Amino acid sequence: MANTAQAKKRARQAEKSRVRNAGQRSNMRTFIKKVLAAVESGNKEQAQEAFKSVTSVIDTAVTKGLVHKNKAARSKSRLNARIRSMA
Repeated sequence: MANTAQAKKRARQAEKSRVRNAGQRSNMRTFIKKVLAAVESGNKEQAQEAFKSVTSVIDTAVTKGLVHKNKAARSKSRLNARIRSMA
C-alpha cells in the first residue's frame, strides 16, 4: 500500500478514474450491441439510427482517452460495413 501522502492521493484518484472509465466503456459497448442487434434483426433503418448515436459515443471515448483512435475507427468501419452489407 502507498506510504506517502502523494502516493495515497494518487491511489484514490486512480480508483475514481478506474470506476468512471469502466462505466463509460460499458456504455460504449452497450451502444455497439444495439447496432449489432438491429443488424441481426434485419432492420436497416433502426441500425442506421443506432450507428449515428454510436459514432458520437465512440468519438467521445477517444477524446477522453478511453480507447485508441485507431480502435475507434476500426470499430466504426466494421459496424458500417455490417450495415451496408444488409440487403
